Amino acid sequence: MRETFTWGHSALAAVFATGPDGVLRLVRLGPPDDTAPLGGTASPTDAAPLPVVEVLALGHGSDWSGQRGIETALGARLRYRGHRAETDDNNNDGGWHRLTLDLHDPGSGLTAEVRFSSPDGLPVLRSEVRLTNEGTEPLVVQAVPSLVLGGLPSPGALDVHWAHNEWLAEGRWAVVPLRDRIVDVSRDAHGHDSRTALVLGSVGSWSTDGHLPMGALTERATGRAWLWQVESPVGWRWEAGERTHGTYVALGGPTDAEHQWRERLAPGASFTTVPVALALADRGGFDAATAHLTAYRRAVRRPHPDHTALPIVFNDYMNTLMGDPTTERLLPLIDAAARAGAEYFCIDAGWYDDTGAWWDGVGAWEPSTRRFPGGLRLVLDRIRSLGMVPGLWLEPEVVGVRSPVAAALPDEAFFQRDGVRLAENGRHHLDLRHPAALRHLDATVDRLVGDWGVGYLKLDYNISIAPGTDWDPEHGHAAPGAGLLAHARAHQRWLAAVLDRHPALVIENCASGGLRMDGSSLALTQLQSTSDQQDPLRYPPIAAAAPTAVPPEQGAVWAYPQPGFTDDEIRFALTGALLGRVHLSGHLDRMSPAQLDLVRDALAAYRQVRPDLPSAVPFWPLGLPGWTDAWLALGLRAGGDRTYVTVWRRDGESPTRTLPLPHLAGRALRVEHLHPAASPAQATWAPDRAELTVTLPHAPAALLLRLTAAPLQPAR
Repeated sequence: MRETFTWGHSALAAVFATGPDGVLRLVRLGPPDDTAPLGGTASPTDAAPLPVVEVLALGHGSDWSGQRGIETALGARLRYRGHRAETDDNNNDGGWHRLTLDLHDPGSGLTAEVRFSSPDGLPVLRSEVRLTNEGTEPLVVQAVPSLVLGGLPSPGALDVHWAHNEWLAEGRWAVVPLRDRIVDVSRDAHGHDSRTALVLGSVGSWSTDGHLPMGALTERATGRAWLWQVESPVGWRWEAGERTHGTYVALGGPTDAEHQWRERLAPGASFTTVPVALALADRGGFDAATAHLTAYRRAVRRPHPDHTALPIVFNDYMNTLMGDPTTERLLPLIDAAARAGAEYFCIDAGWYDDTGAWWDGVGAWEPSTRRFPGGLRLVLDRIRSLGMVPGLWLEPEVVGVRSPVAAALPDEAFFQRDGVRLAENGRHHLDLRHPAALRHLDATVDRLVGDWGVGYLKLDYNISIAPGTDWDPEHGHAAPGAGLLAHARAHQRWLAAVLDRHPALVIENCASGGLRMDGSSLALTQLQSTSDQQDPLRYPPIAAAAPTAVPPEQGAVWAYPQPGFTDDEIRFALTGALLGRVHLSGHLDRMSPAQLDLVRDALAAYRQVRPDLPSAVPFWPLGLPGWTDAWLALGLRAGGDRTYVTVWRRDGESPTRTLPLPHLAGRALRVEHLHPAASPAQATWAPDRAELTVTLPHAPAALLLRLTAAPLQPAR
């Protein structure tokens, strides 16, 4: 190694080195007191770590053909020119440490600026890459990961985690030995690694359709963990593979092969990748790394008072009005929601519809006169008069093919391919790089929020456009995936501008439930829809897994009790939402006083929990939830020695289950049944074994516990 330097802070240290070839490599990443190289071996070879940047471009392929995104020709030619380290301590979150690496390829003129950042005191690394063409000829980039990390332990020592994510079945995590997915082809016999890797990604404008943009590696022997998220609002890709007997990961946004993304860099032009974040834990596995990633998500997001206020939202849609609101239906529901204790009331889909078939006619966002004979403002005023903040559903990026807006706006204001305006499921898709599209949406939101006094917008997104739009405002034509990413970035700039103009506005991010549940959206909007799942027995695994992707105070979980439910069913439907953001629904207006009291009891319990949610971190006493598991458990570790645990029992399996809670070993606990407060459920604590034994005599049942630790009394 010719040159080495170290960067980091009290919780994270990164060591970089150049080899004889002048290529910069990341040779160690972990706690500052850990002197072992990345793979944990005593003497790694210069070849084990990868270059800090890999770039695939037309005319500059890879050095080893296959499905992998590493070992590119340009990556091996980028030479280290210098670095700059700085600390930003002006933020309320404690400050950030930043490192910029300057790399250059004299042959092509390509410069790569690798931007690392990390919140002070957190073992989390954020990375993005800015490419600039300093040459004299255009350069067409096909792929550039935002982070490449090699030299990790052998696939045989690791488990790999990933999450399936689909409509009505979000956040279904799987874990298998990495060696089950990465075949040992005997590198020693062939002199080469496998040409394949484990590759996950998404395609289209739903960023989390198919999988969450996350993954993890955990080392079985030590509990070390590497957990990541790709912060892309559209397509993304991550891969894990084997190289020189170790493991590597490459994390990034859209590519040419998977997403029809290409970026043509004219001389002097630049492109910046989507950020990725990597959380590390030197012990404690997936749960410990998730705690770090949760803290990072709080540090990186846009500040907003909603993140600590956590008001209870009633939404009229789920299992209730289902997109068919009228004044007659809403007024008694509004009154009942207020009596139950809701603080926001959101009128969901259908408020703009005069025809009864609104799907392909949306876009003008004017209130229906048929549904609201006295005007929608009368309904909004009723909500305000009862002390609640009014909200409305909106799907801003789409315009129905029958909408007058479709004819009023130019073709360039919409997605198109080969000069043809795209239509998907009866809708056109606005392109927010066009000023006419922006003016239309700005006028809409400023009317709803500024003129009507709406304080909450549920922004939905119910179509997916793949691979994107090939219209480009500067050059006239672009790769469809590049057009899609550029629109998504323009959409997020628009959202930020809306919040700048209306700082008290609360925005819920929804895409058919949880199909746009990515880190870039979470950093901007205040709430995240977790699902459209209507079956209360199928929601628990979604609710339990949601904190893997969303901080608890942002994860909107439906609670939809109904007057036809038994008391136990009402309690079950409510309990599962109490460690997230309660999204209350159901026909409360048809409930008996005793049933409405059950709802009030649950919300009273939530008010005890919510002061702790903005700083709590999740864990899973029974492991990550399985879709068909009879028992599920979600825990939150809060301050003041408080731990919250929700336990679900969904079927007739044994009525008793033991939950290991190692972080409370040896501590005496006060065990409180927060909800339901009075039930036949039992919970007993064994401090010497660090086990909580829960008995739920009947199924389905759910129980929220608060565990407060106190020092054990000395023996007499």
